Amino acid sequence: MLMAFDGDPDTVPGERASATGAETVGIRARCTHQSQGIGDTIVQWTRLHRAVALPTTMVKGRYTMAFSIKVNGQTHSVDVDNDTPLLWVLRDVLGMTGTKFGCGLALCGACTVHVDGVATRSCVTPVDSIGPSEIVTIETIGATTVGAKIQKAWLDREVVQCGYCQSGQIMSAAELLTTNPNPTDADIDNAMSGNICRCGTYARIREAIKQAAAS
Repeated sequence: MLMAFDGDPDTVPGERASATGAETVGIRARCTHQSQGIGDTIVQWTRLHRAVALPTTMVKGRYTMAFSIKVNGQTHSVDVDNDTPLLWVLRDVLGMTGTKFGCGLALCGACTVHVDGVATRSCVTPVDSIGPSEIVTIETIGATTVGAKIQKAWLDREVVQCGYCQSGQIMSAAELLTTNPNPTDADIDNAMSGNICRCGTYARIREAIKQAAAS
């Protein structure tokens, strides 16, 4: 049950527990409840300073919670820490390895997926922020009209060299052409600026996007 804090919480000795990724402590706080007034209650307090629902499971000394997320049209239940990055839920829990880890800081774009149609860096997106949103990954983007055109153009223009960044590049390009079917060179450069290609295929990427837009 979520409750609002009334004043600063005081940590109770002996009730501290550690959870990988987020420091979670058991605390006794003065809490406000609509029907019971003010009372002493044990709640969970994260490093983000917000009350959260109590964990449902402890696995190997770690508290985890069950989340329901919709990925590529299918609903999955995942039992992970609430701040687990979406990237690792996709790769390690659901086995969808098309989305790549590049930097972990949302700086390179290799981990890009769509969340409700918006290109999103999954390496810094905690799973508990997803809620009912629909996630689309590189595994199914080719089933969309725009995605299929982009993938064909990628092959026609021989964009791929090492290929590591390409799933993220394609996902960013797909959002661009979905929202802007006739982008200028400046539009393309702006939309793709967050995606790094270590092989330097930027000119081919631009030409492939222009071909997909024209097809």
